[in-house]
Amino acid sequence: MSRDSDTAPPCHVLVLPGGKVDSRQRSRPWQSARLRMMFLTASLRRRLGPGYRVEQVRYRYRGWNSPDLDALNDADRAVRRLGAESRTIILVGHSMGGRVAAHLAAAHDIAGIVALAPWWPAEDANLIPASCRLRVLHGTADSWTDPESSRRQTLSARARGVDADWAPMQGAGHFMVRDASGWHARAAELVADVHEHVCRSRS
Repeated sequence: MSRDSDTAPPCHVLVLPGGKVDSRQRSRPWQSARLRMMFLTASLRRRLGPGYRVEQVRYRYRGWNSPDLDALNDADRAVRRLGAESRTIILVGHSMGGRVAAHLAAAHDIAGIVALAPWWPAEDANLIPASCRLRVLHGTADSWTDPESSRRQTLSARARGVDADWAPMQGAGHFMVRDASGWHARAAELVADVHEHVCRSRS
């Protein structure tokens, strides 16, 4: 996936971990939500190659924390910093991170979102503009977030003009433990797919 990296525009990939609905507990490196995304981040760096800069957001707290929106605010600062360095930002969000990604796309020029088992309890995918590509992977055995809801919201986004696609991870649950390498490989493929479309649209 890195064969065209010498000619393609630089691409920043921002990885957004999951979390809890409400929690003021400090986010720590050993917590499962961060650990699973640290493995994904390392895998994306290896699979995507030198044409991509991949980094993971560090939330201050573990929760979404409405109405303060701590996780969103932390990610927003990261996007603003990256926006000064790159024309192309792709967000990869798991669970709560998928919700963070949708809200960021509503406020910034985001090239694409790769949402992994996204938590979209308030029809959050409706926030994603037509200028942002959307790729969703969801385990069919997920009992924490609803794969049927994310599929329906993806189809709704497509009907609004978003370049959107939903794909199942057959038999997989929420935490990307079963067939972790499969999740990682598909996520890398989808990031590369979004980037390729961006490059074509700008050529």
